Amino acid sequence: MDTISKKGRLKYSAKFKFERAIEAVKKGDNFVVVREYHITSGMISKWKNQLFENGFKLYETTPGKEMSNLQDKIKNMENLLGKKEVELNLIKNFTEFYQSQNT
Repeated sequence: MDTISKKGRLKYSAKFKFERAIEAVKKGDNFVVVREYHITSGMISKWKNQLFENGFKLYETTPGKEMSNLQDKIKNMENLLGKKEVELNLIKNFTEFYQSQNT
């Protein structure tokens, strides 16, 4: 939920802030949340403003971001393919070696 920073202040997780901001919006009253969680009304107001200003970014996809994700997937698949090729060659070599030992 929260941790204490080096300065002795409580540091709240992003999830906690998000949940409290949503709760304040749903209830329509910051002070209910303030009293329930012992946090300041300024904090709740700030978190709500951040939610309203940046909430749309959850649904935003940019071509650059999408392209980057696809390139990362391709790179991972190429690495996996390379590893499998090495494994296959090792198995072939061991098989040939043991077959030559048996004959």
